[in-house]
Amino acid sequence: METQPGASAHPPLSILWQDEHLVALYKPAGWLVHRTGLDAGETRFVVQTLRDQIGQHVYPVHRLDKGTCGVLVMGLHPAATRALAGAFAAHAVRKQYLALVRGWAPESAEVNHPLRPDDAPPDATAQDAHTTITRLARLDLPEPSDARHAGTRASLVLAQPTTGRRHQIRRHLKHLAHPIIGDATHGKGPLNRWWAERLGLQRLWLHAWRLQLPHPVDGRWITLDSGLRWPQATPGDGAAPWRDWQRVLALPWQND
Repeated sequence: METQPGASAHPPLSILWQDEHLVALYKPAGWLVHRTGLDAGETRFVVQTLRDQIGQHVYPVHRLDKGTCGVLVMGLHPAATRALAGAFAAHAVRKQYLALVRGWAPESAEVNHPLRPDDAPPDATAQDAHTTITRLARLDLPEPSDARHAGTRASLVLAQPTTGRRHQIRRHLKHLAHPIIGDATHGKGPLNRWWAERLGLQRLWLHAWRLQLPHPVDGRWITLDSGLRWPQATPGDGAAPWRDWQRVLALPWQND
């Protein structure tokens, strides 16, 4: 069946919250927030798809990497967009991410590791960057991903960044020597391929789980979450936008 002119070739995005001022949606992994010349071959863009889906202009106020899935917020008019962007800039937004990482991460860690922008020259001043890491569960599989080891270890971690540097969580977990599985830039290719084969999907296993922020009009705190539940994951919901993550949560975890 042919796609009608002006219609989206992709399934509709999952809306998590919407009023007359803002909309929160579930961004799928592999989608860009908006068009960019750096990824000219990509055809999946949140801004254009969401605009067509709800029939009005939408305005980005923050970003998620192409490989990251989960909660993304957009303003629906300029005043709300300015207020939301201001909350992000002032670090007044509480963010929680889930990540599948290599090895057994520490039970908790405060990472204060300044970061230079990716495209900055080597002599550029690094910017303050802080992330709290909490291990939620450990995994010890009997199958080796590396011939040097008898098995494969991984952790499910909660990452809470209080600053918003580009690729901050990915770079901070790499700094801890526990890179995110599927991270082609900061991880290890053979391990990423082993996990892709096991989980049936090659992707970055980073999930924007929950945002808490002040409403742009009345300032009340609102919580926006993806619907994914840990440790009470909802099994077998093939329509859930986070169904990929069910494969991860179904692994034989040892809860901390």
